[in-house]
Amino acid sequence: MKLYLLIFLIANCSIVSKLNYCNALHLPEKSFFQLREEIIREERMMSFGSSLKLQGDEILANECLMATKRKELDEGFERPEHFLPSQNFLDVHSEIEKSEVFKIIRLMPKGAVFHAHLASLVSLDFIINNVTYIPNLHICYNGTKMRFRFLETPSSDCDWQLLKDLREKNPGINIKIQKHLTMLRISPAEYNIDVVWNKFQEIFAVIKGLVTYRPAFEIYFYQALQELYDDNVMYFEFRASLSKLYELNGTTYNPINVARIYQEMINRFTTNNPDFLGAKVIFSPQRGITQSIFDNYVKTYKEVKQAYPDFIIGFDLVGQEDRGNTLLNFAEKLIELGKDTPFFFHAGETNWYGHATDENLVDAVLLNTKRIGHGFALLKHPKLMQMVKEKNIVIELNPISNQVLDLVKDMRNHPASHFFAENYPIVVSNDDPSFWGASGLSYDFYEAFIGIMSREADLRALKQLAINSIKYSGMKPGEQKKAFKIWQEAWNRFTRYLAYSHKCVNNNQYFDTRWL
Repeated sequence: MKLYLLIFLIANCSIVSKLNYCNALHLPEKSFFQLREEIIREERMMSFGSSLKLQGDEILANECLMATKRKELDEGFERPEHFLPSQNFLDVHSEIEKSEVFKIIRLMPKGAVFHAHLASLVSLDFIINNVTYIPNLHICYNGTKMRFRFLETPSSDCDWQLLKDLREKNPGINIKIQKHLTMLRISPAEYNIDVVWNKFQEIFAVIKGLVTYRPAFEIYFYQALQELYDDNVMYFEFRASLSKLYELNGTTYNPINVARIYQEMINRFTTNNPDFLGAKVIFSPQRGITQSIFDNYVKTYKEVKQAYPDFIIGFDLVGQEDRGNTLLNFAEKLIELGKDTPFFFHAGETNWYGHATDENLVDAVLLNTKRIGHGFALLKHPKLMQMVKEKNIVIELNPISNQVLDLVKDMRNHPASHFFAENYPIVVSNDDPSFWGASGLSYDFYEAFIGIMSREADLRALKQLAINSIKYSGMKPGEQKKAFKIWQEAWNRFTRYLAYSHKCVNNNQYFDTRWL
């Protein structure tokens, strides 16, 4: 009995402030340094990826990765003006490509992309050098705004000129086109959220004229899949409203036919690349629509869903939250739709607090969204944060998008640091990479890993991101099982290469491709 009492007293010596029996037993209290180490250790045990255990090649790969990461972070700490995630991606994207951490991340099998918009996925170079050289492309200007259309005969609604002829007269036209297809030209003096979003929407309008012509769309879409695949992404869920496609002869394709064209292109790509597992659509009209237009979109969604039940996986509303309708505007209709439809809502993509826009997060959670696109404002809502964790609602983090669209200037201040610290279900996506000079997913992984996560976040955190992207996808269980198998094989190759070939920070012999 005395032994049990002694064990009890020792176990409870931590509550020294209330009881004095520890001193009476002459048991040493924990020192400042012991308590400090305990706090740091417990925080690390709570963090994102901490439940994973590295084995075999992963251990050596992690040592290599972390040596490279700490070197870059130490240099940033000594010269903070050169720390890349603290600067706007528009200014430093070419410098990021020189980062050794970025080079490692680029080789990593990243799993899936969840949050991306099809019209903004293909690199600018490909659009300029390939899509704009497709025959019959015409260009016109409406004031300062550029528009494209594929035409056999120019129509009278604008002063349409054949781009091929215009190029012969003005070889520098490509530079002018580039300015209308990227946000890289916005000067810091102009930078505010409305200016950025207006430019953002203008680019969508320009690109629409290039990719709604069916032959151009097929080239564009195949390249979108190729760029993801080249960046070691194996699966893709994208937002789209299945806008009409057209032929030169005036033939148009309705949403059901557009879905069929999508699937044909995906099947062609997966046939050529069997370890790419395809793509699925989250049907996503613009949020700034009337009630009657919303009803039409719901009707379209149900028709396409019935025709392609495995391809259309859910519903969302997209566009600038601060200037569009809230979810509350359509709440009754969404409640009805949600009885048999998964939701993947954009919500909390705002800096406001307590505003109707900010409260989209409340409605998204109450409407049982599977995932939250962005969730930037979620940190301001402790009750919702609790519900998100309890309901296992996934946060789709888009770091570069949040920075370029003026929500956060320095990635170290991104609210997702808290989500990583407390191990929320989270994935990293790329949103609209081509608009800011990126392609694939690696740039966003880099910003999250170097700029948002802890200095001590390691290979486990990157691995957890990849696992989450399969685990929380819209794939069926059988598809997920296949995905995990293919991903694990690729992960093993990656970690073996990193463990035995990469020379880390000790010399300049990087990336011996014989190990790939």
